[in-house]
Amino acid sequence: MNKNIILIAVFAVFVFVSCQNKQENIEEQKSNSVVTSTVNENISLQQENNNIETTYFPAIERYLINEIGSKYLEGEICVPFQTVVAVDERNSDDILVWGDFWVFNYNIEGDILKTVSGGSHPGLMHIKQTDEGFEVTDFEQVEDGSKNLPSAKGIFGDKYEDFHAVNSDETRREKHRAEVLANYVQKHGIPVTKYQDYGWPVKELPIEKKS
Repeated sequence: MNKNIILIAVFAVFVFVSCQNKQENIEEQKSNSVVTSTVNENISLQQENNNIETTYFPAIERYLINEIGSKYLEGEICVPFQTVVAVDERNSDDILVWGDFWVFNYNIEGDILKTVSGGSHPGLMHIKQTDEGFEVTDFEQVEDGSKNLPSAKGIFGDKYEDFHAVNSDETRREKHRAEVLANYVQKHGIPVTKYQDYGWPVKELPIEKKS
């Protein structure tokens, strides 16, 4: 599912496709391994001690927010997340990250995050290591429609089955999305406890209760 656009107009009903910012510490995995990323706050994109990024996940998140999330109907906050399928870090000038990337925009209404827009953007991120950290230099996206399957197989190659397993598991993806949102609102001190996609029931965020 590439670029399944979910737009919610203020007064008119738009079609919403149910699916799923910050990436928390994630273990680096070997190529061909499937990694479910956890969120790391966008407010902490740089390492505290030396202000130099030590992983490429903040660069991925910036790209998803600035280059993809900005093209959707705007919300008050933009929260991307991803499941990494495989990585190849052998070339620091062209680090390869295959993944199932998602981005959503939300408005805050009471104690609920209301989905405004968003969608799925699986593909291959090309990332370069710089003196300050990392930057995405190119993104090969899986195409829509009749080109979806052939482009996905072309981009993921021998990793396609791993990608398909991740991309087709809506239950796992939605659980991950909720965890990402819970971490995000806690890190940013946003007083919400639920989220809701247009036309769907309100769902509780898995926020840990403080004792």
